[in-house]
Amino acid sequence: MTITIFTSNQPRHLSLIKELSKISKTVYAVIEVTTIFPGKIKDFFNNSIVMNEYFEKVRNSEKKFFGEITFLPSNVKPIIIKSGDLNNLKLNLISEGLHSDKYIVFGSSYIKSPLVDFLIDKKAYNIHMGVSPYYRGSSCNFWASYNGDFSLIGSTIHMLSKGLDSGPILFHCLPQYEENIFDFSMRSVLSAQKGIVEMIKSKRIDSFEKHPQNKSSEIFYSKKIDFNDKVVLEYLSEIKFKKFNKKNLVNRDKSIYINPFFY
Repeated sequence: MTITIFTSNQPRHLSLIKELSKISKTVYAVIEVTTIFPGKIKDFFNNSIVMNEYFEKVRNSEKKFFGEITFLPSNVKPIIIKSGDLNNLKLNLISEGLHSDKYIVFGSSYIKSPLVDFLIDKKAYNIHMGVSPYYRGSSCNFWASYNGDFSLIGSTIHMLSKGLDSGPILFHCLPQYEENIFDFSMRSVLSAQKGIVEMIKSKRIDSFEKHPQNKSSEIFYSKKIDFNDKVVLEYLSEIKFKKFNKKNLVNRDKSIYINPFFY
């Protein structure tokens, strides 16, 4: 089996590439690069004292579950591009990676035609870090935590579509309890990775019914501009996440999830 993944360069993204390399003869990885010090260095996110404080906690949790950035296994064939360049990339430049058995999108920039048309035709999977259809858009697990919707911190494995996070859902991945809310949120990434790797390896992913997303269930569609110093400072100073404890998850209503995978 060969797998092509469109992803980014943070430790969590490299971790998924490495996990896929264990079940695949070859992994073709199109990696979009951003700073590995968000909040400290201005890039996709702004740099400020507030953002640096927030992302330092994120980075610590990421290191706990995924370690530091590392070299990739020998059966991974990467192409490295700057974030945002993907839609300017001619398909012939990545043609070797367009003959795979499986295609995955995880943390890439928004993909436009003609590449998205190709990937939809190839039944590509998207890993959305957020529980759709309830939270869609950008930084979804932050907003679920901000709103106190701790049972809606997780991820959605769905079919790629032209709309952002709007393709039919295959299954949800939910994290087991962690005392630290930042660890709990980062564990949701680990749950997503364990879930999709296991389902691909077992071939169960091909047997899931595709569930259309019910837009009427949407709680919040977040945009990048919504995630700013003001809301992050409010989140950190009021310490809303201190309301988080194991009791929030004991009675999780599993009926709100589709084929839930807990890890």
